Amino acid sequence: MVAPRAVARFNKRVTNKVFGTVAPFAPGFGMLVHTGRKSGRTFRTPINIIRTEEGYVIALTYGPQSDWVRNVLAAGGCDVIMRGRTVHLTGPEVVHDPRRTRMPAIARPILSAVGVDDFLVLHRD
Repeated sequence: MVAPRAVARFNKRVTNKVFGTVAPFAPGFGMLVHTGRKSGRTFRTPINIIRTEEGYVIALTYGPQSDWVRNVLAAGGCDVIMRGRTVHLTGPEVVHDPRRTRMPAIARPILSAVGVDDFLVLHRD
């Protein structure tokens, strides 16, 4: 079971605004810059992102139906600001991985406890 939508709405309105100031510089985090598929506006969403051999992986703690996920999929990519540098990512793909093999071993039990089985895989442009 992924986090309830009420938690997602709270984080979107409150937590993301506070965390957004440190996410682009904190290890393991980044600021996802994406374009709204309906509005065309630019949005910034703080995320937890992991670099892997195949590119980058983001655990979908609110599920693949989140607006930012749908925006990235519709646009075919996004930018991520990590450690103060911007990286353009393409080829977004939602991957169902109940074993969480793309995530570091230390994160797997936590993701398992909250029921996260879906991940967004992106590739460096």
